[in-house]
Amino acid sequence: MTDDTAAHLPETRTVEVAPQSVAAELVEELAAEASDPSTPTERLLVVLDIDGTVLLEDETLSPGIVAAVAHAHAAGHEVMLATGRSWSGTFHIQKLLEIEPEYVVCSNGAVILKRQTDASGAASYVRFHTETFDPATVLGLLREHLPDAHYMVELEDGERLYTDSMDDWNLTDARVVPFEVLSQHPVSRVVVVAPGQSEADFVKLVSEIGLNQVSYAIGWTAWLDIAPMGVDKGSALELVRGWLGFDPAHVIVFGDGRNDVGMFRWALEHGGRAVAMGQGPQEVRDAAGELTSSVQDGGVAEVLRTL
Repeated sequence: MTDDTAAHLPETRTVEVAPQSVAAELVEELAAEASDPSTPTERLLVVLDIDGTVLLEDETLSPGIVAAVAHAHAAGHEVMLATGRSWSGTFHIQKLLEIEPEYVVCSNGAVILKRQTDASGAASYVRFHTETFDPATVLGLLREHLPDAHYMVELEDGERLYTDSMDDWNLTDARVVPFEVLSQHPVSRVVVVAPGQSEADFVKLVSEIGLNQVSYAIGWTAWLDIAPMGVDKGSALELVRGWLGFDPAHVIVFGDGRNDVGMFRWALEHGGRAVAMGQGPQEVRDAAGELTSSVQDGGVAEVLRTL
């Protein structure tokens, strides 16, 4: 530090007190600058999980999330969703958040959709990248241990087939089939819902049967979601990041469940930020680099307003 620079700084351990009116004006100027789209800022890829992150269990939005997303957009950031949901259960959440990102990650990373616009400028989404696997072995192994469970698969074209009703699942345009039909085609995911099973039960089951050649995650309301080996939200987001041209360190991801751990790991390994919701399981919070308050208390909005 030069003598000239030091001369312009307050003395060590001194505090400069401004009149209340001046302090108020300063705060207003800083707030205006933070929300001004023309203010230079580091552009980030902001990735939001849905359930337990921006959406409460009763399907209502986390407090302040819409305004906070709008703030992030005004600051120049790209805000997108990465969810375990199929596209049929995702698009209306995008509408509620008032976003139309270039890409959307669904089915825990097995499906990536891309925005397209028609001549009038209206946006829609098409399946752009899909990972699949042969589900026969996995389905047989699971049914042996969970004979009374309800099963669903998502085919490469997005069609969903299921054996029994699944509470809290959007099954619009899905089709009921015998169990044997589920393994007749390659699938992008297998979903297992077993009445009476808890998250702990699923964790124990996975450990006991040793699922091989697939990736798996356990959802926040206790279901088992199985994807092709090596596929998770993080693997899909690495593709999206490359397509959009973001620096690996210019990423911030938010999540609350075990299916977000891969996404957290991916962000942190590349110098980005990973934020866990306050109500998430301890192992999920431990995997993140940061912790915010719960979805009920608007944890995502708290962080977005600082970007």
